[in-house]
Parts: sequence; C-alpha cells; structure tokens
Amino acid sequence: MSQISEIKKGDTKRDGKKTQDDIVYAHIFDAILEQRLSPGTKLNEESLGEIFGVSRTIIRRALSRLGYEQVVVLRPNRGAVVACPTIEEARQIVFARRVVEKAVTELVCENAQKKQVEQLRQMVRDEQACFDRGDRGAGIRLSGEFHLLLAEIAKNPPLLSFQRSLVSLCSLIIAQYESGAKSHCSYDEHFELIDAIAAKDKTKAVSLMMHHLDHIEEKLSLDDEIATDDLKAIFSNVRNSR
Repeated sequence: MSQISEIKKGDTKRDGKKTQDDIVYAHIFDAILEQRLSPGTKLNEESLGEIFGVSRTIIRRALSRLGYEQVVVLRPNRGAVVACPTIEEARQIVFARRVVEKAVTELVCENAQKKQVEQLRQMVRDEQACFDRGDRGAGIRLSGEFHLLLAEIAKNPPLLSFQRSLVSLCSLIIAQYESGAKSHCSYDEHFELIDAIAAKDKTKAVSLMMHHLDHIEEKLSLDDEIATDDLKAIFSNVRNSR
C-alpha cells in the first residue's frame, strides 16, 4: 500500500504530525464541507482504502469519528453512509446551531486578540477569492472553517466539538435542501461580523450572527440537490497526488 503521507504532498501544516486515520478523517470531513459528498452516499471501506492507500482498519477509525459527530451513519453489517437529515432533523440542527453560535459569538467578543481578528479577516478574504474564481466548493469549505475558527477562539472545547458536528451537518442540509440558484455571499456577512468582534460589540455581533443564520435557513426547501456518489471521482485530488 502507498504511504498516506503521499496524500496532498506538501500539506505539512495539516498532515505533518497526523495519524493515518486523522488524515482520512480530514479529507472526508472536507469533502462534506465542500458538498462533494452528497447526503446518503455509501462510504465503501474497500474503495476508500484503495483511494487513500490504507487498511480498512484505518478507514473504520476515521468513519467511527465521523459517526460520533453524526455526519456519517454507521449501519451494522451494511456499512457507513453520509448522513441524510430529514426536514425535521434539519430544523433541529439549525436550531442547535443558533444556540451554539450565539454562545460562541459572545465568547469570541470577550476573548479575540488582534492577531486572531486578522486571522479571521484573512480566512474570509480567502473565501471571497475562491468564489470570485468560481471555486464554490472551496469557498463553502472556508465559510464553514470560519465558523470553526470562531469556536476555537471562543476557548471552549465542548462548544468547538458541537460546532464541528453542526457545521458539517449544515453543509449536508444545504446540499440536500437549498433552493434556487447556488448564490453565496457569506463573506460579506462574515466581514461585518468581524468588525463587530474587533469592536467587542457583543450585542451587534450576536445580532449579525443570527441574521446570517436567518439567510441560511431562508434558502432551505424540500428540493433535494443531488451530487455524485462516485467515491473515486469525489477524491480524485487525492488519487492524482499519489
């Protein structure tokens, strides 16, 4: 089998000190954030093992972590699939996201340092650049990672753990239920939010965050967005780098 260190060569920041299952987990997590993995996609252990050049034991560990975060459903004797939230589950997830985001935003306003504020700004500039060049998947991923960075700055590990699950689940919900054209202007709202955080204006920051979540929820409908379930196509970037 190929060494997993061959995955995404040069990505030392991410892969340098990670275990094999950490790396597989991260790639699958990113594929969910970028909406390259559609809800309900079967995650065949043999195919994933071939793609990543690792044993099925490593794949199972990664899938187990994703199962714990509820973005993957582990079915006894039938394998794992990407979660496919129902409409009611989607509403519950969005509600939970509101609760967590409010707490995170308040803590970020209290804890954010100038260096972290600039880190947030750079992430949103990168997000905007992705959308400007038509790389929607990477833009969506960075949009989700922006919210994860906020949770890190909040300095509350349980909230960060909840946020990882909620952000990835919301990406699945958007892929499954978003209606209309695939427009995206989250970076404008993110910039406004950062300004409020920099000013330590907790009331304004929370209001902006709730407004941001309103926009996400308003785009949801019963119409499914169908994406490919071809694992080799989804992870073609990994295969091409090996």
